[in-house]
Amino acid sequence: MQIKLSDRHRHVLWATVRQYVATARPVGSSTLLAEYELNVSSATVRNVMGRLEKVGLLYQPHTSAGRVPSDSGYRIYVDQLLTPGGSEQTIAQQLSQELPLTDISLEPLLRDAAQILSSLSGYIALITYPSATVTSLRHVQLASVDDQHIMLIVLFESYETDSVLITLPAETQSEPREAETLDQELQILSNFLNYHLRGRSLTDISTLDWQELGQEFEHYAKVLQSSLQGLQHRLQCQPSSAPMVISGMAEVLKRHPEFSELQQIQSIIHLLEEEQEQLLPLLFNHDERDDDLDGETNALPLQTISNPNITVRIGTEIPLESIQSCTLVSATYQRGESCTGSVGVLGPTRMLYENAIALVEATANHLSDALA
Repeated sequence: MQIKLSDRHRHVLWATVRQYVATARPVGSSTLLAEYELNVSSATVRNVMGRLEKVGLLYQPHTSAGRVPSDSGYRIYVDQLLTPGGSEQTIAQQLSQELPLTDISLEPLLRDAAQILSSLSGYIALITYPSATVTSLRHVQLASVDDQHIMLIVLFESYETDSVLITLPAETQSEPREAETLDQELQILSNFLNYHLRGRSLTDISTLDWQELGQEFEHYAKVLQSSLQGLQHRLQCQPSSAPMVISGMAEVLKRHPEFSELQQIQSIIHLLEEEQEQLLPLLFNHDERDDDLDGETNALPLQTISNPNITVRIGTEIPLESIQSCTLVSATYQRGESCTGSVGVLGPTRMLYENAIALVEATANHLSDALA
């Protein structure tokens, strides 16, 4: 269903959202007239608010109370009425000062970025570890399993591990030799891989010059290259299984009145601590939702989110029941052209959207720069 909103309807909706976000109290027509330049009578504002309530953009929590935005009202605000906060550059400068891009180690980088994001936004910060395909390699080891197989073991900078069982080429199996000789050859190969790949990612395997190993290792080179490429393909676009970094949970639960119910707090804490895997698809997969609502004209400059990398899920748009009273703002960060991880903030639907979106975008950009 399409809803046609006039300039006046948009302006009153914009003012109601701004006022409710600032005060957490239901908004009445007299408040809007006192705080915003509406240039109309109180009766007109009441009629407009009644119309917005009728089409589902506002609602009354109590009969005698003012009105508050619904999830659909916030959606219109984010998609059509949002005005840039102008804070993106300031946020980027603060991140650059507190998280310099030199001598970075992955774990403290993500931890500090989450702390800064939660502190600046006032919401719960969520940052996933980079996916293994673009995470730097810490160590590679080849080990003998039996006469026909060896194991390739990879340790990533995030301390995740993966392994591939490799069947030795036929010409190697046919050569009679002692186990000690095989171990020595595998150590030479491990040293070669560590020398060229340590601190780099699996995406860099294409740059290896296998001829450096010499002709006697040529039969190993083919099977190792194929196994490394197979591992890279398997891990491609697979979210990291390492725990995500979470910051600001205790503070946000105390700060926002929306989280005053004990049962709701327990549900959110349980999700973040015990069921993080349910959040990963929401942080990585962007919503292709088409807007249901449209307007005839604009009372304020129409401002949609400029970065398509940003996703805002509001209330019941989130499929997880335990956080359907929340908004999740997220963006992916990259290494080169590959999506590798995600940054997000989780807070009440009564969110300062301009600030939250700018912070998430700036943090994701900073992490992309760090990985580059």
